[in-house]
Amino acid sequence: MHRTYKAESCTLRRSYALCLLALVAAAVGSAEQPASGKYPRSALEIRGANGRQWFNVAIADTAARQELGLMYVRSLPSDAGMLFPQREPQLMSMWMKNTLIALDMLFIDARGRIVCLLEQTKPQSLEILSCDKPVKAVLEINGGEARKRGIRRGDRVSYTLPTS
Repeated sequence: MHRTYKAESCTLRRSYALCLLALVAAAVGSAEQPASGKYPRSALEIRGANGRQWFNVAIADTAARQELGLMYVRSLPSDAGMLFPQREPQLMSMWMKNTLIALDMLFIDARGRIVCLLEQTKPQSLEILSCDKPVKAVLEINGGEARKRGIRRGDRVSYTLPTS
């Protein structure tokens, strides 16, 4: 789901140095988006056996935002995350290419329940990470945060998507 930048897309008329500069500029610009507030934001609550947990999430509500995700982000506050909402429940796959920090991925079904929880995903891995159940959203938070807060499969997630 995350975008990749490929040097092969540069034409032969451009020098390798110019292509490399363009790629670096794209990566630097990408790194700033989630933290700079260019994503819509919302509060998200998780209710489980350990009580209520609150997160301030960036909403990856377009294909471009979903492709970028948390790529190039070097740190994430413990109460922050990114939500990847879908119009209809579907099987979702993620990967960690160009993602510099470990993440916990919470796959949320149409009833608002966590149906899959992948903890401490490996930064920059090309492994495809997925859930075998249709989901309405995926929440990415700091790696280890789910365990630290006692978040588990079956916990209920609620959020409101900003209107465009």
